[in-house]
Amino acid sequence: MGKRSRKDVQIFERYLEDNLFSLYRRLLSKTYRHGKYTAFNIYDPKFRHIHKAKVENRIVHHAIISIIEPLFDRSFIYDSYSCRTNKGMHRAVKRLYFFVRKVSKNYSGNCFALKLDIKKFFESVDHTILLNLLKKKIEDEDFILLIENILSSFSKDRGIPIGNLTSQIFANVYLNELDKFVKQELRIKYYIRYCDDFVILSQDREYLENLITDIQEFLNNSLKVSLHENKIIICKYTQGIDFLGYIVLPYFILPRTKTRNRAFRKICGKSKDLENGIISEYSFNQSLQSYLGFLKHANTFKLREELKIKIDFWKTI
Repeated sequence: MGKRSRKDVQIFERYLEDNLFSLYRRLLSKTYRHGKYTAFNIYDPKFRHIHKAKVENRIVHHAIISIIEPLFDRSFIYDSYSCRTNKGMHRAVKRLYFFVRKVSKNYSGNCFALKLDIKKFFESVDHTILLNLLKKKIEDEDFILLIENILSSFSKDRGIPIGNLTSQIFANVYLNELDKFVKQELRIKYYIRYCDDFVILSQDREYLENLITDIQEFLNNSLKVSLHENKIIICKYTQGIDFLGYIVLPYFILPRTKTRNRAFRKICGKSKDLENGIISEYSFNQSLQSYLGFLKHANTFKLREELKIKIDFWKTI
């Protein structure tokens, strides 16, 4: 079901006009202050500490995005895929698959992948650096003050909350500096980034090894973040490149084994919830279509048929 079914949204909509006018007056008079967050943890698949803002704050987030996104998106590189229109996780994986074929000359030559990840990226974003980047395209001082209000609602000088819609565009603005460094200074052709995960391809393994120091120094000096040392991986394409829940192999894209198994477990659990009346058939079908959609973007016809058979079996138990 959609977000309008959630209790906090329903409460806000009960007095929608009054609430919207109140928010408008506070924004106009510059008395608006971002509220506190509700924090919770998720494990899907890795641990994340999520901060959920109140409904009126989320409305402000959407308004800010509607202004910032058109200003900055046109300056982002083509191969930045996180939270952008007509991009996304699946397009990033397919672009990687295309790059592997190109670098390996249709699987006839060498191709190595350097996988990098920024350590605790969202917790490490420096507010001063981020604001200076935003000010390059935003001249309105009141608008900048509103952004500062949102940033300070989470922490004093570092970090943006996972859960805020604004954090997605802020992350892209911040890491666009890395993208420009990689493309313009290092002159790297085969590079893909999705949020704080990125991959570089080359026929030369030693060349990739030498890039690590340059990238680390740039991140440390210019953005005050660092690479996750335990997640620096160089692999040959024939081993399979693990990226965004998929494994990119010659001629195939497969779901990561852990991701596939987690999908089966969750659907099994939701099937039992459906049988026990805990969730509706609509909710179950929404979850099922989500997982089938994930699997559809890989070479998984047999796997999807197996999942459907299992669901039919669970319904008969």
